[in-house]
Amino acid sequence: MGLDIRIPIGLMFALLGFVLVFAGLIMNSAVYQRSLGINVNLWWGLVLLVFGAVMLVLGARGRATVRPTDESLEGRKTEEREHQLGLEKETTSDE
Repeated sequence: MGLDIRIPIGLMFALLGFVLVFAGLIMNSAVYQRSLGINVNLWWGLVLLVFGAVMLVLGARGRATVRPTDESLEGRKTEEREHQLGLEKETTSDE
């Protein structure tokens, strides 16, 4: 399975951050009197948006570096060692 967990986490945080930024921009400033006049929705929305963007970038970057075993030195060595130890699974064309 090729799903990197950083991608859905990044999407979730970016979406939540976008909603909070939007709410912070359109809400009345009187709502923020209890929080010493600080627009909490806007600031935490920006934090979540940045975190989501970082997760998405790291997920995309990690996906780009994955190579098949026959294209890397480590993969070829692992395949050779498994072949010598008899650990390879026999595959048939029926599967």
